[in-house]
Amino acid sequence: MDEDHLECLVCRSNAGVQRISPGPIIHEGQHWLVEHAYPTSVRGWLVIVLRRHAEALHQLSSQEATQLGLLQRKVAQVRHAWLASLKEYAMCFGEGDGFSHLHVHLVPRAVDLDPELRGPRLLAGLQPGNAILPEEPVAALCEELTLSFGAG
Repeated sequence: MDEDHLECLVCRSNAGVQRISPGPIIHEGQHWLVEHAYPTSVRGWLVIVLRRHAEALHQLSSQEATQLGLLQRKVAQVRHAWLASLKEYAMCFGEGDGFSHLHVHLVPRAVDLDPELRGPRLLAGLQPGNAILPEEPVAALCEELTLSFGAG
């Protein structure tokens, strides 16, 4: 991790200095990592994280952009096989303190999701005070998804 990005929580997590997710990295590609977001109240809320520090989609190389598209498809397929989600939400903001590092949220939309949490309202699942998932089941899901990810 270079000196310019010591305050970036994502760079710190990527370097293993201060991990964000309680589980193992689900996938390590040439340009991207896949992890479970945490804390969250949504099981299977995955994040695709750029390995190098960049803050906007327009800063991606052609290769990084191509791999991001392929990886989004792979994440959706693997997670759908595990969680039977109705659809997936994809979001990229990078606006939170310490989180300007480029990352893409891929959130499963469960069949039985409360209508009050559908669409952008699902972001409440990342807010403190909601029913945050315990670390152990998140870590176990990460391990299971890691095995599935490598199989395909």
